Amino acid sequence: MFPSPAAAAAAASHPWDFVVVTTKALPDRSDDAALIAPLITPGTTTILLIQNGVGVEAPYRTRFPSNPIISAVTVISAEQTSPGTVRQHRWTRLHLGPYSHSASTSEHEEGHVSPNLESLGLARAHQIGDYFARLGSIKDVEIADELDLQLIRWHKLCINAAFNPSAVLSGGRGNADMVLDPELRIHLKAIMQEIWDAVPKILGGRVFPAELASPERILKSTERNVGSRPSMLVDWEAGRPMELEVILGNPVRIARGKGVELGRMQSLYALLRSAQEGRERGKEGKKGKL
Repeated sequence: MFPSPAAAAAAASHPWDFVVVTTKALPDRSDDAALIAPLITPGTTTILLIQNGVGVEAPYRTRFPSNPIISAVTVISAEQTSPGTVRQHRWTRLHLGPYSHSASTSEHEEGHVSPNLESLGLARAHQIGDYFARLGSIKDVEIADELDLQLIRWHKLCINAAFNPSAVLSGGRGNADMVLDPELRIHLKAIMQEIWDAVPKILGGRVFPAELASPERILKSTERNVGSRPSMLVDWEAGRPMELEVILGNPVRIARGKGVELGRMQSLYALLRSAQEGRERGKEGKKGKL
C-alpha cells in the first residue's frame, strides 16, 4: 500500500504494467489524469478506467496520447458499509474494451492518437480479463471492440441519467418508488428513450443490440428493486459533489458535437448544476434541501 501515486512511482523498480482508476468521475473537481501521471510510462503503461458515465476517457487520452486505455463498464451488487469497507452481495459483471477517441468530439485529440492503440488496447483488455478469470474474483467478464464498448456505456447511461438525477429532483425517492409513480414512470422512460434514439447518430449508426434491456424492460425490472437509492442521491444528501458532468454534462456536449440535442437531459443538467452551485455558495439553509 502506498499513500500516493507519487510514492508508488518512487517505490517501483520497473514501469507499471497497469494503472486501474476506480474513483468517482468528477472532472469538474479534480484532474485524476494528472494525479496518476507519476505512474505512467509513455507507450508502456495501460490505463484501465472503471467509472460511470461517458466521456470519462478523454482527459486521459489527451494527457497520455501514446498509452493504451481500456474503458470498462461494470454492474456490481455491492455497498460501501463504511469508509474502505465494501460488502459484495451477488455478482459483478465487467465489460472491457479499448479506447482511442470514439467518445471525443475534439479533432485535436483524434489527430494525436497512434493508429495502433485500439488493437493494443484490445490485446491488453483480453490480458486483464484473463487475469480476473484466473483469480476467480470476477467471472463475468466480456471483451468488446471500441465502439461496442461505448455502446454499452451509453446503455448503462440510460439507467444512470434517468434514475440518478430524478431521485434528487423528486425529493429523495428511490428507484422502485419512482417507477411505480405514473407520472415519474413516463418521465424516466422518456429520458431513456431520448438516449436510445440519439445513440445511432452519436456512434456512427450503431444501435443497441436486442440482448440489452429496452427502456420498458428496465422499468419493469426496477419495480422489484425496492429500497435502492441511486448514488447521486446518496451524494446529494451527504453534501458531496455529484457526478453531474459524466452522467449529464458530457453526454449533452458529446451529442451536441454530433448535431444531436438531448433536451430532457440538458434540463436535468442545468437544474442540478444550479442546485449544487447554489448550495455551495451557502444559499441553502439546510444540507441536501432543494
